[in-house]
Amino acid sequence: MAGKIVINEGLCKGCILCVEFCPRGLIKPTKELNAKGYYVVVFESDDGECTACTLCAVICPEVAIEVYRE
Repeated sequence: MAGKIVINEGLCKGCILCVEFCPRGLIKPTKELNAKGYYVVVFESDDGECTACTLCAVICPEVAIEVYRE
């Protein structure tokens, strides 16, 4: 099952937990700052790589990640 995630950059505090827990390595840290001054993460995936396992959303302490199954 393919999936995708949406990261709310306004809520992200750059803790990198989602990066560590993504089994496919599809979430990457950036050098972009959000409005609160935190480095955010981005979802980088070619079609079909994300399995929508929800580990990233479950581990996010700021509830900044939404997972969608396609």
